[in-house]
Amino acid sequence: MRLLIRLMQRVLVAGLGIFTVWLIVFVVFETANRRLPWILAVGVSYAFAAYVVLPRVIRLSLKILQNRRVPSYTITGDGLHGDPVNVALIGTLQQIRAGFAAVGWSEADRLGLASSWAMIRAFVFNTSYPTAPFSTLYLFGRGQDIGFQQAIGNSPRKRHHVRFWAVGLARAEKTWNAGDFWSNTDQPAADESVLWVGAGTKDTGLSFTRLTFQITHATDPDVNAERDYIMAELIRTRSIETVELYKAGQSLPERVNHYVTDGDIALASVLIATNDDGA
Repeated sequence: MRLLIRLMQRVLVAGLGIFTVWLIVFVVFETANRRLPWILAVGVSYAFAAYVVLPRVIRLSLKILQNRRVPSYTITGDGLHGDPVNVALIGTLQQIRAGFAAVGWSEADRLGLASSWAMIRAFVFNTSYPTAPFSTLYLFGRGQDIGFQQAIGNSPRKRHHVRFWAVGLARAEKTWNAGDFWSNTDQPAADESVLWVGAGTKDTGLSFTRLTFQITHATDPDVNAERDYIMAELIRTRSIETVELYKAGQSLPERVNHYVTDGDIALASVLIATNDDGA
């Protein structure tokens, strides 16, 4: 019975794929081509397919094929698996900020109209933007709480960066390595010492996302090296001391980019003390 259900699910997903191709080629493109010059029709069809149709079809397909494994990847806004979870720190918000400031990393601007426009200009003219915003990835049912980055040269297209999600220590100790841990949506207080679960990757240029073909950063697939680099940077300034490795949940095959990872999460406590006023 289980094999039959799985077969029916795959047939349904295949049918969705065929319908999607028909919709994009014979409805969207044909309609746009009758009203616009060919090059504009192609552009409109691409934008509609990559940012409207395909994300929704993929989200629906993933729900149909949901296998209920524990995730070790963050989730994109389209419902795909994004950057792997590979870093965890223990400390307050101010300690995390002080630790990354000590190694010369900048806190990312919040994503909004002004920061998005500034990012577009930086990309087009290849000018420095050390606090460039991050796209939103999701873990624990919410977008990242904070993110940090280190520019590579003066180009906004290349950078080391990491996103963090805060989890209360009491809950983390009870549910670490269990499915309930990853479904936690509670957000601790800003002055509380918490577990900061992070996903660190290295941007290397521009590329298209798989399946939806949206424009995004190209990333170095070796997230083990990026994890080790981030922790080494913090150790260099004595922001952290002992690093321990823990296994994340089973990896899932559907994701935006291809990564090579051993599945380990590097965990350390932040040592930097902060003043009561947050300085």
